[in-house]
Amino acid sequence: MKSMINTRLIAIAFVSLFTVAFSAPALANDGTKIIPVELKFIGNVKNQPLFHMTFNSTEESTYTITVRDEYGNVLYKENVKGGTFTKKFMLNTEEIGEAELRFEVTGKGYEKPVVFEVNKYTRFVEDVVVNKVK
Repeated sequence: MKSMINTRLIAIAFVSLFTVAFSAPALANDGTKIIPVELKFIGNVKNQPLFHMTFNSTEESTYTITVRDEYGNVLYKENVKGGTFTKKFMLNTEEIGEAELRFEVTGKGYEKPVVFEVNKYTRFVEDVVVNKVK
């Protein structure tokens, strides 16, 4: 009786193994070209946030950069052309306040835009460090 259960268990294990081993893997990329752009927060200059947008493409293309507020109003729009280049954005927080911003980058030859959401959260952090002195 035990050997029959072990044989069944081994058979089920082999069937499961071969079913998983020969299945096609699911790919995250659906074949569409993605705009090669990054947006990073660099820091504050005169209490205003500074962002660095980097384009890194092997081929030259035309891109449209649009900055919108949380209500969809266009605050900035520019058409740029190039392959590998950078853009810097300094936001005037006195004008926009605590509003959420969206950086949208569209490009010729690309189906989907790349969208970055920027939220500003202010918080107070106090670190206390205790070190043993020898």
